[in-house]
Amino acid sequence: VSEFTKKDVLFYCDINNKPIQVIYNGTNTLTKPQLLQKSYRPDKRFIFSLGTVTPKKNFHTLLPLLQDQPNMELVIAGRIDDVGYYQHILDTAINMGISKRVKLVGPVSESEKSWYFNHCYAFVFPSVSEGFGLPVTEAMSVGKPLFLSDRTALPEIGGDVAFYFENFTASHMQETFITGMKQYVRFKMHDNIIQKGKEFNWDIAAGEYWK
Repeated sequence: VSEFTKKDVLFYCDINNKPIQVIYNGTNTLTKPQLLQKSYRPDKRFIFSLGTVTPKKNFHTLLPLLQDQPNMELVIAGRIDDVGYYQHILDTAINMGISKRVKLVGPVSESEKSWYFNHCYAFVFPSVSEGFGLPVTEAMSVGKPLFLSDRTALPEIGGDVAFYFENFTASHMQETFITGMKQYVRFKMHDNIIQKGKEFNWDIAAGEYWK
C-alpha cells in the first residue's frame, strides 16, 4: 500500500523474484458530520488526532502544542489498546496543567469522526509506524492543515501539502505547528490539500488490483 511497505517486504521477505507492485489505498468518504447526544463537543478551537491509543501513535508528544495556547484543546479519538499509555498521557497532561483541555474520547462513530474532521483547527498525527496512514487522507478530503511525523510512510502519503515533525521536542513541535498554520493561511492551501487527497481513490485502487 506504499513504497515504504514495499521496501519492508523486500528487506524482510524472500519473494523469489516475484513481481511486487505498490497500489495505494483509497480513502474513506466521510459521512454526514454529526455528533450524538453523548458525544464530546469541544467548546474551544481544537486540534484532532485519530488512532488506537498505543505508544507507536506517539500522542503524548502533542501535549506541548497546548502550552501558551489557552484557547485550544486536543481531541484524540480511537480505541484504547494500551491502558498504561493512556494513563501516561493523562498524567503528563495533569503535570503540565492542561488536563482539562486534553480529551481522549475513545472509539467514535463514522458521523462523529466526520464531525471532528470537519470542525477541527488542524489534524495532527505524530505516529512513528504507519504502512499507509488512512486518517491522513481522510483529513485531506476536507482540506485540513496536516501535521505529521516524518517517519515511515507518512511523508510519502502527505507529500508537499503536509507539515512534518522532524523530532518530538516541545520547541520543535510548537515552532512547526505555528509556522505551518501561518503558511496554510498565507498560501491558501485548503484546495490543494483536497486535490492531493483525490489521488487516494478506491476506484483507482480497484482498477489497479484488477490489472
